[in-house]
Amino acid sequence: MRFESVVDRQIRLAAERGEFDNLPGAGKPLPNWGGQDDELWWIKDYLRREGLTSEAMLPSSLRLARDVERLPERVRTMLSEQNVREAVAELNDRIAAYRHTPTEPFVPLAPVDAEAAAEHWRAYQKTPPEAPAAERKKRRFGWR
Repeated sequence: MRFESVVDRQIRLAAERGEFDNLPGAGKPLPNWGGQDDELWWIKDYLRREGLTSEAMLPSSLRLARDVERLPERVRTMLSEQNVREAVAELNDRIAAYRHTPTEPFVPLAPVDAEAAAEHWRAYQKTPPEAPAAERKKRRFGWR
């Protein structure tokens, strides 16, 4: 005599009744799988379908640390010092909320200095960005 769980019993009875016969896709490989031995293929497929990056799956503490790390790059693209200060204030609000109720993994996060970020923005505005190599090549040989 073998033990059968409630779920196993329902599946067995449904199969005996023929409820799984002639289902669409029966006997075909799973779509977009390709037969790789990747246990997380379905997560990757979900991220691709939804247009998300794997960063969306990071814990909030690591996302915040990454946002702090990327802040200097973000600041460069902003149009005004006011936008920089607003972005820093929003990031500091998120950091304060995290510090109020931290989650694992615990990452030490300090508020970002808005004045330092504004100074970085001002310094970047004074020096024009260097043109990419392809543009420099065009410019150099454009007079011919």
